[in-house]
Amino acid sequence: MSESQQTRSDSASTNATKLCSGNLADLDNIWETLRREASRVAADEATLQHLVYDVILSRETLAAALGARLARRLAREDMPRSSMEPLLTGVFEAHPQIVHSAARDLRAMFERDPACFSPLEPVLFFKGFLALTTYRVAHQLWQDDRRWLALYFQSVASEAFAVDIHPAARIGCGILLDHATSFVVGETAIIEDDVSILHEVTLGGTGKQSGDRHPIIRSGVLIGAGAKILGRVEIGTGAKVGAGSVVLNDVAPHTTVAGVPAVVVGVPSEENPATEMNQKLDGCYHI
Repeated sequence: MSESQQTRSDSASTNATKLCSGNLADLDNIWETLRREASRVAADEATLQHLVYDVILSRETLAAALGARLARRLAREDMPRSSMEPLLTGVFEAHPQIVHSAARDLRAMFERDPACFSPLEPVLFFKGFLALTTYRVAHQLWQDDRRWLALYFQSVASEAFAVDIHPAARIGCGILLDHATSFVVGETAIIEDDVSILHEVTLGGTGKQSGDRHPIIRSGVLIGAGAKILGRVEIGTGAKVGAGSVVLNDVAPHTTVAGVPAVVVGVPSEENPATEMNQKLDGCYHI
């Protein structure tokens, strides 16, 4: 890293971050919607009755439902469901902000993914949502100095969902992790609120330096499939990173970059690329 890059990195690291800022999720309304949808699934598809009853209809809260769903997916011989479910549910109940964060992720996925026809769908089937929620548990355990257990959940989530997020990374709310396969986030990465990320994205480091060495992703950013963002670079608010790009330098706010290595190709046609999910590199310069 050059001296100028180090200066930008230090400055970016000290800037205020938007991590789960704004209003809390309306958990009562979300929970009522999930139960209504689960009842419809149970009536329409007999083969899924046990699943929706176990995860939703037999539960009294979203915290209990999340604990049950993750335990079903993550239980292993070394930590069976009988041990894992009360552990997970206990973390959710002791830290309700995690449930609010998961609810905002759920809403983001339902609102931004045109293939998502029900808010129940991510809870039951979307590994992006389930992987993010597992990360949120692991992050809390990391903060509580239960680091071996946090790393355990990182490991089993990687096996179950093909998503590898270090529990020390800092991730905001309203995150859409679409498809999710091969998403990798390093230890010192920061992802602010309302970011959309597709599959095979890496937020990684370069070299063997210690300290802050992973990217900062500001709010409103859209990162296309297969993009690799490496080092302590900052992707500015409302920027767009084209699919398959390799980003090694800072990206200014409301700028579109693409290529290997990535260069500026224009400006997004949307004020907030993350919510619009427009993958085109429209507004490009001729370069």
